[in-house]
Amino acid sequence: MARTDFTTPRLCLEGDLVEGATTALSRDEGNYLVNVLRLARGARVLVFNGRDGEFEATIESIARKNPTLTIGSRIRPQETPPDIDYLFAPLKHARLDYMAQKAVEMGARRLRPVITRRTQASRVNLARLAANAREAAEQCGVIWLPEVSPEQRLDDVVAGWPAERLLIFCDEDAPVANPIAATAAVEARAGVSLLVGPEGGFEDSERQAITRLPRVLRLSLGPRVLRADTAAVAALALIQSRYGDWR
Repeated sequence: MARTDFTTPRLCLEGDLVEGATTALSRDEGNYLVNVLRLARGARVLVFNGRDGEFEATIESIARKNPTLTIGSRIRPQETPPDIDYLFAPLKHARLDYMAQKAVEMGARRLRPVITRRTQASRVNLARLAANAREAAEQCGVIWLPEVSPEQRLDDVVAGWPAERLLIFCDEDAPVANPIAATAAVEARAGVSLLVGPEGGFEDSERQAITRLPRVLRLSLGPRVLRADTAAVAALALIQSRYGDWR
């Protein structure tokens, strides 16, 4: 992958990107470039949409009702994210925002809210979750967009789990052991998913249902109990170093 340019503003767009085309911006996108970043007509930005790669672009018009960009040359081909899904019990407000941002920075390709019996928040603002994921992608240099799935009950997730896919199950009740050695002994040829539960942990019946899956690795994250958002970063770092694009 080419070295990411962090000195030029980056923007994720909805539409297709074609060299030489003029692309209309939404009011929010125009406001971000002109009023938040204080960019003028002719300023250079980088744009991506998760499908076509990353392009250079130039601000063509800063008109309030019709801001536009001219798309230049493609500077990075489209990349495929690591086959790592992040399943999590939703948290409340700011902590969920933080967790979504950090999960994307750590390379999670899909965010999957899972409702457990002790979940703090039973409903998820999917638009807000997607906005946080998009902003994280803009800031951390990736040019793919993480998928945000609707919330599912844990029972339904377990019932529909693909037999060949590895599930890393972070369980505070698991015996404390070396997580590096534990992951080194298990392959993930059909992708890997991470499951982190709510602050109150999993009930015994949930734990039993999860551990009956054909390919599950029950994992401790050390001798201290981690908050759910901290556990996400710790576990995703471990997974990326073993199965993802840190290798």
